[in-house]
Amino acid sequence: MNTPPRPDPALIDSLRADLRAARYVHDGVSDLLGDLAGAALSREEPAPARVLLRGNDAPIATLATMFLLGDPVPSAALAHAFPTLGLDGALELGLIAVSDDHARAVVDLRPYASQDEAGEIEWWLASDLGELVTGDALDGDHVLGAGGASLTLAQVTTRTAVGRVLDLGTGSGIQALHATRHAHTVVATDISVRALAYARFNALLNGVELDLRAGSMLEPVAGEHFDLVVSNPPFVITPRSEGDLPHYEYRDGGRAGDDLVRDLIVGVRDVLAPGGRAQFLGNWEHRRGQDWSDRVGGWLDEAGLDGWVIQREVLDPAQYAETWIRDGGLSSERDPAAWAQAYERWLEDFASRDVEAIGFGILTLRRPESGVVTLRRLEEHTGSIHQPLGAHLGASLDAHDWLEARDDDALAAEHLCVAPDVSEERFYTPGASDPNVIIIRQGGGLGRAVHSSTALAALVGACDGELPVGVLIDAIAHLFEVDAQALRSEVLPGVRGLVRDGLLTV
Repeated sequence: MNTPPRPDPALIDSLRADLRAARYVHDGVSDLLGDLAGAALSREEPAPARVLLRGNDAPIATLATMFLLGDPVPSAALAHAFPTLGLDGALELGLIAVSDDHARAVVDLRPYASQDEAGEIEWWLASDLGELVTGDALDGDHVLGAGGASLTLAQVTTRTAVGRVLDLGTGSGIQALHATRHAHTVVATDISVRALAYARFNALLNGVELDLRAGSMLEPVAGEHFDLVVSNPPFVITPRSEGDLPHYEYRDGGRAGDDLVRDLIVGVRDVLAPGGRAQFLGNWEHRRGQDWSDRVGGWLDEAGLDGWVIQREVLDPAQYAETWIRDGGLSSERDPAAWAQAYERWLEDFASRDVEAIGFGILTLRRPESGVVTLRRLEEHTGSIHQPLGAHLGASLDAHDWLEARDDDALAAEHLCVAPDVSEERFYTPGASDPNVIIIRQGGGLGRAVHSSTALAALVGACDGELPVGVLIDAIAHLFEVDAQALRSEVLPGVRGLVRDGLLTV
């Protein structure tokens, strides 16, 4: 495997200038490829893009052909695409290799675009060449770019302005780059020296400063405190018995079962400042006879942290094994014997712990400022969500705190409004005058669909901020000819849930 690109500031400045001049940015590449070729390339099918770019000698086409498809390009064409950096500069940075008047990429370098509260983001991200280009299984120290899990974490992270952020297991640095947009100091750690080299290069290329440190888990920051910890850790549950399968630093934590995620949850309290948050992705095992929420909830109890866990996906052991065996570049077509051996090892490992399924999800933790845990929420939400989700999660945490400070009498005195993305659905049996089902639906965030009573729906419909909740309940009780106090006891728990989840706002 080639060495990571060199962190030469002057040459990187030239590279940045040439990438911009060529419009080798997200929108430029999207316009170049169009919908068909772009969608195919996202599925790791290069043929449509290769046909489209053939014969196109524009600088952006040259760069896309070399970096995105992994095809060699004429050295003269690359020199035209790199008028400031030049071929010698690209060679010195370690981006390319040259032979027979052609150049080929030795790193993956692609545009990255996103958006947060501060506005549009336009970056480039360097990482190791993937299987699409090399045609081989990945090396153990392979450094990923912005994969699906990385993009998910970036979108669910809250972006409140903070002092110090820790990106634990930074890889090529994408979470750390995002953190620089809303933090004064960003510390990024990784056990892989190779990954840190890529993170350093990407920080220079995108004009940000990172405090990069080598080490395992929380060791490099022992004794320090952070306002936010983010991590896309090596959470994949991989067999670790004798005759181990290939180990990939970016995904395998080297621990049995889901111990790495458990250890991270329990240990992160030590580096969180009071009120500080931690946001992770993780896998956890569903073991026979134990609900997953009891298992993960036990870790939260041990940690002494506020916790909100959203399980987004569940795979059975066979599906899980297939997913991660393929991820390492092994296929039943390429090497049937190795595929079968790995498959059996994975299933045997899960069977040894009575694992019936594996969950994947988002964990949001917080160190209570008072030291008293008030939030314990473990739920399953496998439907569609509306990204970016970070602002919604942050608002829900704030709403939780707001509700904790108010008993029912105080809540009844508040003036609430229906959020603008909320709608109501009613379902009737033909000929019936009253609905069988009323659903209050959230358009954004987690897209919740809340089953509602007629009284709660009536209250929500009247929440325009003009009258206190208690006055509205009294009016509805009078209209329905029911006891006002009994109706208050029935409706206020639902109001709390709607406020917590953002369907009603203060």
